[in-house]
Amino acid sequence: MHSFHAWRDGVRRVASAPAVVALVWLATTLVSVPLTLAIRGDIERTLHGSLAATAAARGVNYEWMQEFASSATGLASTFRPTILGFAAVLDNLSAFVDNVQRPTAIAAAAGVYVLLWTFLTGGVIDRYASDRRTTRVGEFSRACGRYFFRFVRLEIATAFAYGLLFGVLHRWMFGSVYPRLVEGVTFERTAFLIRAAFYLVFVVLLAAVNLVFDFAKVRAVVEDRRSMLVALAASWRFIRRRAAAAIGVYLLDAITFAIVLTAYSYVAPPGGGTGITVWAAFLIGQAYIVGRLSVRLLFFASETALFQGGHD
Repeated sequence: MHSFHAWRDGVRRVASAPAVVALVWLATTLVSVPLTLAIRGDIERTLHGSLAATAAARGVNYEWMQEFASSATGLASTFRPTILGFAAVLDNLSAFVDNVQRPTAIAAAAGVYVLLWTFLTGGVIDRYASDRRTTRVGEFSRACGRYFFRFVRLEIATAFAYGLLFGVLHRWMFGSVYPRLVEGVTFERTAFLIRAAFYLVFVVLLAAVNLVFDFAKVRAVVEDRRSMLVALAASWRFIRRRAAAAIGVYLLDAITFAIVLTAYSYVAPPGGGTGITVWAAFLIGQAYIVGRLSVRLLFFASETALFQGGHD
């Protein structure tokens, strides 16, 4: 099976299982609600009895948001203008590639989110591998439970690999090598191009590691493997044997994600307004989240389709 055919089949498998998309959206929402309520409480305490409360009720007050973020600590410090519209996407991408540390509460929520994904992944891949029109809740739950502890072991290996990438390689590239390279550079454009090249190299390495671990999950489910080390070795053998197809389907999935980001950049509201404008902004934001999650599921679905179309 060629990469395009696997990608197209992956799109079909995701579209044929809307309940899976709804489930991962619900999991994402449940994780984010406690953080939202915590920030809401900080905002209420700050605005209570102040003149800024009236202005905030009429729409987004950027000056107040900046003042609030500058004096806030912990989770509340993330409530700033960069969370509005498409700026939030850029802020998250920038923090990711620059390895910016987030507040402890967000890190803890991210840990819970990863654990939820770890639990759901077995059921998701099993659903896409079976490619049935319907899957009973009991079957999906059993698949989630059957692979959960296996994937926990795999996530430990994943954390170790990402720790090396972000804790060692990223620090060496951007904290040691890059400053020495731009030390004598006088043109800002040259420094930017060098940093962009470093970003590209780092992202490619990150994608390569992600590809190996993704196919390890696919092989663990499709072949019911118990050893995650063996699954990783099998993943590497498959990618090495069908490198063009594996990389091709990964690139098509990444391009799909880029299309979703581009579409959101055009329709994302800039912030501000009241009433129906706020609800429109909320619905657009939720549509983007559903699209982003669908693409994440597409990675699993298309990689599963590719593997099933060409075993080693």
